[in-house]
Amino acid sequence: MLYVTETTSKSHSPEFRLAADALRGLRQDLFHDVFAYRPLPRMNVDGPLTRRLPGRLRENASWTPHAVIAAAALLTLAIASIDTDGPPLLLGPLCVLPVLLTMVRPVGAFWLSMAATPVTGAIGGNWGEWPWMPGAFACHLTVLTVVAVRTRPRTAAWMWALTAAYGLVAEAGFGPSYYYGTNTGPMLVISALVLLVVAVRHIRREAKQEVTAQQTETAQERSKRTLLEERTTIARELHDVVAHHMSVVAIQAEAAPYRVENPPPELERAFATIRENAVAALTELRRVLGVVRAEDYEAPDAPQPTLGDLDALLANVRDAGLSVEKTVTGAVRELPQGVELSAYRIVQEALSNTLRHAPGASAKVEIGYVLGGLGLRVVNTPPPAPALVKPSPGAGHGVTGMRERVTMLNGEMTAGTTDEGGYEVTVFLPVQLTGDEA
Repeated sequence: MLYVTETTSKSHSPEFRLAADALRGLRQDLFHDVFAYRPLPRMNVDGPLTRRLPGRLRENASWTPHAVIAAAALLTLAIASIDTDGPPLLLGPLCVLPVLLTMVRPVGAFWLSMAATPVTGAIGGNWGEWPWMPGAFACHLTVLTVVAVRTRPRTAAWMWALTAAYGLVAEAGFGPSYYYGTNTGPMLVISALVLLVVAVRHIRREAKQEVTAQQTETAQERSKRTLLEERTTIARELHDVVAHHMSVVAIQAEAAPYRVENPPPELERAFATIRENAVAALTELRRVLGVVRAEDYEAPDAPQPTLGDLDALLANVRDAGLSVEKTVTGAVRELPQGVELSAYRIVQEALSNTLRHAPGASAKVEIGYVLGGLGLRVVNTPPPAPALVKPSPGAGHGVTGMRERVTMLNGEMTAGTTDEGGYEVTVFLPVQLTGDEA
């Protein structure tokens, strides 16, 4: 049975499938949950104009859409009460109720307007316009506009098509011999223009939302990629640092028994165990961290930089045109190589950002050796107003990399603009206390 159904559906022509899809869309838009309760939401008051209003007035401004629809209903009531021979107490509600219903049940308001149109034409007594009396004309046009704004372009197209079908049928059934004129043409032309404007607004808003979502997703992917690249770099550097120390441990453990005359067997076995564990740990470390190395990555021949190499870095940036001062406080001591390397890289990145984003400014590097850690502060002044060199745009990758380094060392970091218009990076890297320091 399933095979027969699939075969039958595949044998249908493209035109038949197109018509079936169209009827399915019509049923979904205008027949499914016709009188579902869909209240009109309040207007967002964070716009460029409404945000400047005082508190009470700004809160009331959120009801602007409801006030506009109520004003349109009053205008429709006034039009329905003029130039008609029918009872105003009956024509008025017939023209006003569909407009007010758009605030709670938009699709139901369209069908109510369609149903009220022939009734107002029959009891209106003004045979000069058909099939829309003046009040019904204003009512139906208002309903089409509000419902189109609250739904989507496909629903607006179906409403216009049904409106056109009703107008043509009404003109064919009640020809010009009974009425002075018909207004189906003006209704279709005016409503088409209004619905076209609303549809363009919908399409533009959806396109803007899609572009915003894509930009947000792209920024997130870029941030993740930057984070992974920075972690890869840190893993490589940690691999080199740890591998160096483990190699030293293995070599010293192997050479230690030869430095002692007639060492006891227990000491030789202890040093042999130390060497075996160091070699095993080094092999496992290389196996785990080796996956992050690129194929073209080569281990640096020179040792990794430390804070002792900071003067050479400052001389380099001074040659590039950046005026920088260094201040060191506290008792200078040797720190773990991972902390030294991260501190060097953070200062390097902060000064590079100053060169890129604040050309012509001056910078200050402060290093504080405190009990339990290392403090860094890199601050630059704002660039001069008539800057000779334009700042280069950036994507925030440098700050992301610095934060990743600080996070991996369980440190703290703040970065932001200063009151004077410059930029400041403050970092604290904790260091475990030794026995003497404790």
